[in-house]
Amino acid sequence: MISYFRALFVLIFALYACRREGPTTEPKKKWNNASSVDFNQELSIRENIKIETFLAHYTDLKMTQSASGLRYFIYHQDQPNSQRAKEGQQAIVKLKIGLLDGTTCYQTPEFEVERIVIAHSEKESGIHEALMLLGRGDKAKLILPSYLGHGLLGDRMKIPPQSILYIDIQLIDLQ
Repeated sequence: MISYFRALFVLIFALYACRREGPTTEPKKKWNNASSVDFNQELSIRENIKIETFLAHYTDLKMTQSASGLRYFIYHQDQPNSQRAKEGQQAIVKLKIGLLDGTTCYQTPEFEVERIVIAHSEKESGIHEALMLLGRGDKAKLILPSYLGHGLLGDRMKIPPQSILYIDIQLIDLQ
């Protein structure tokens, strides 16, 4: 009986001695403008790393980066000297919007087109910017960081929060 208590004592002592302190909880910091700036800068850095990694694997995509962070590659120019799209024009386009992992989120049906009033519709701001780089008949691949797409929340349907978008776009006509 004494050996039973002795064994139980040794077991309890061993468990207590090996006990680790739980993670210390830091006091919650109040969210402020500086916190928002830091968060957005960190998110931008992480997204840039993801985009650079993606492009390192797809070396045939000779992307150009705009000042806003939009990356684009015009892989077909129907009329190299054609007039570029302008704000306020209606663009007739075909789109395939996906994620960097290859997931397709949205795609214009085969025998249909989409109409976008440049800089005056609710499409992703990166698409509006890209359209102004294209002329009639041009086709381009785009990479939109989340802040040029659907931002922190996604579209609450098929595009997850903080998603980098990979878009194939064709500008069919301008009106």
